[in-house]
Amino acid sequence: MRLPSLLPLIVEATIAHAHFDPSHFTWYTSPASNFSSTLPLGNGRLGAAVWGSTVENITLNENSIWGGQFMDRVNPDAYSALDPVRSMLKQGNITAAGEVTLEKMVGSPDEPRAYHPLGSLVLDFGHEGSHIENYTRSLDLLKGRAVVDYEHHGVKFRREYVASHPAGVIAARLRASEAGRLDVAASLSRDRYVVENSATAGSNAGILKLRALTAESDGISFSAAARIVAHGGRVSRNASSVVVHNATIVDIFIDAETSYRYADQPAWEAEIERKLDAAVRAGFPAIEKSATADHEALAGRVHLDLGSSGAAGNLPTDVRLERYKIDPDTDPELATLMFQFGRYSLIASSRDTDASPLPPNLQGLWNEDFEPAWGGRYTVNINLEMNYWPAGVTNLAETLGPLISLLETVKPRGQDIARRMYNCDNDGYVLHHNTDLWGDAVPVNNGTKWTMWPMGGAWLSANLMEHYRFTQDTALLEKRIWPLLRPAAQFYHCYLFPFNGYLSTGPSSSPENAFVVPDDMRQSGREEGIDIAPTMDNTLLSELFHSIIETGKILGINNTDITKAASTLPLIKPPQIGSYGQILEWRDEYKETEAGHRHMSPIFGLFPGSQMTPLVNPTLAAAAKVLLDHRISHGSGSTGWSRAWTISLYSRLFDGDAAWNHTHVFLQTYPSANLWNTDSGPGSAFQIDGNFGFTAGVAEMLLQSHAGVVHLLPALPSAVPNGKVNGLVARGNFVVDMKWSGGRLTWARVTARAGGPLAIRVQDGRQFSVNGSVYREEILSMEGETYEISLH
Repeated sequence: MRLPSLLPLIVEATIAHAHFDPSHFTWYTSPASNFSSTLPLGNGRLGAAVWGSTVENITLNENSIWGGQFMDRVNPDAYSALDPVRSMLKQGNITAAGEVTLEKMVGSPDEPRAYHPLGSLVLDFGHEGSHIENYTRSLDLLKGRAVVDYEHHGVKFRREYVASHPAGVIAARLRASEAGRLDVAASLSRDRYVVENSATAGSNAGILKLRALTAESDGISFSAAARIVAHGGRVSRNASSVVVHNATIVDIFIDAETSYRYADQPAWEAEIERKLDAAVRAGFPAIEKSATADHEALAGRVHLDLGSSGAAGNLPTDVRLERYKIDPDTDPELATLMFQFGRYSLIASSRDTDASPLPPNLQGLWNEDFEPAWGGRYTVNINLEMNYWPAGVTNLAETLGPLISLLETVKPRGQDIARRMYNCDNDGYVLHHNTDLWGDAVPVNNGTKWTMWPMGGAWLSANLMEHYRFTQDTALLEKRIWPLLRPAAQFYHCYLFPFNGYLSTGPSSSPENAFVVPDDMRQSGREEGIDIAPTMDNTLLSELFHSIIETGKILGINNTDITKAASTLPLIKPPQIGSYGQILEWRDEYKETEAGHRHMSPIFGLFPGSQMTPLVNPTLAAAAKVLLDHRISHGSGSTGWSRAWTISLYSRLFDGDAAWNHTHVFLQTYPSANLWNTDSGPGSAFQIDGNFGFTAGVAEMLLQSHAGVVHLLPALPSAVPNGKVNGLVARGNFVVDMKWSGGRLTWARVTARAGGPLAIRVQDGRQFSVNGSVYREEILSMEGETYEISLH
């Protein structure tokens, strides 16, 4: 290849004092100091975390690399213990019921598989020392591209990285501003169970190959490979490294495939070869162009303006975060950036692929540990559900496909466990509070506060139904969602038992919370979590059976599934109100062990459900607020995801100022340097759920649609009097654009993508016109039509 033809491609970086849009760039003036300050990239299956060091370490992930094969963990004594435990609970012997449940019903081993890293791509440029100047690294959330720029001995070096969904690879371009000044030694590395680590080299290209297992005996097998293409210079190998000398540009393309998706090694390695051959033929510029266009087509659908930050927004992201702790009001665009980072992360970690796509787990897609916090699994008593809260409202409905796929994997596992644990042989499936990529449905861990909770199928069904409500995709509802909704409901028709005039769950829990055993329920003062019919269970059941009935009407189904749901609904215990006006959490008003508990389970019906919202049931909404205020005043919101949840909860109560205050607390407390949500603050465990919950919460302040009405600016904070948003989506598949000034809506446009009934409410019920006419009643919208709204 002739070097002069490449020189026009070498674009010198504007390194010193670069300007990055503060609403959709993260950027830094030094390399990452830890994993939680890296730049995350993803194409939905492959992940890369870019450190930006002089010796670059790109942490690699592939979302089906988990700790091993499927394990049958069911406890053989589970069904024999079910009736005795229920009898103990009915009789008030809570202590013994909890003990027997943990002894007889917990799986063995008590945890399913954990998420593992792939390894690292290491790039040694020989640039160590004190001669690095004008360093920046940045992540463009709109285009999905990471860039590292710096000068070394007067030469400008740039590294560009993309994770391409269209090409199915991670791609990098390394370049120098002067011809022949780029040297790099590239290698793939992994700490455990490596079977092969090799390098080969030709005249201007090299190949790296890594083959490994995820466990010594029954691990998932996988291969990873990198193609290195040098423009100029020479290529050689050194042990397991490809070494490039005196190049001007070096392109790298990476793929990994696993035994989870392919029958044997030749099959997955042929897929690697196919993808990498195609990427090399296309070349980096074409791969980058298609990758960024694909990402921007999704990320660019929503534009949010909550006000300009001025000089505060032009600082590096880590500096902005520290200054925000002192004075949040000077940087409103940090909330916009975090909003878009949540959308970016969902696009990067949840995309449909050719075979068995997987949703974002507890760490999304990005993990460097063989023993990540909580196994990096799919936790389904809040966390996996929260991952998809922003999907519909922020115009990313396409990202839900991997969740549907996972539930299709869970279903047969859950049907097996329904039979063996509960003697339910009616095709219903059960899922407890955790699962893995194999669809493990057995109770996880060993603690009364979280282990026994058979409601995962009900909660995830709510996510599926919300997807239909946002998209109006009747074909998907019929072909993939209904076949999951129906067996979820079937399980409960078998599992529920009569107690005090209602059909009840049990043994069950209110996720991860505990109460003090009363005097008349055996060991007085002891902490327990297992009971009959917690409020969250009842609310989830109500949501599920309503979804069954709603789907029947949409699809024209009128069979026993529909009649059973209709007859069961009145037998589900409604939410109860306690002594100080709060929603009760359990069947009785037990004394709390943790008044500020992080889970908001009893008020699921406020958000993400709708049973307790002001426009649906003002009495329950008021009681939900009492419990919410009580929790917050006693220290709830103590984890990032919990604090994110409170933003949506207060938004549903139309309390925009409280919601905005919780965005402040979240941003001041939980993000790591690269904006990842953490459990309790930087340095603690990374959990992606809080990022998604934050994004959903900001959207909920501006647009709500759960009560059969498109509600514009329902919880606008007084601190954000002026702003605009384009591209949010209301249920019914209505796209909403809005502007507001002085705390008042000035203009809005609603575009009907599906057509159908359109009811509108503005702020606190203000009068308005639609297309120049005073709005008086619901509009029958037409597909493709737009409706402009102005206040009187």
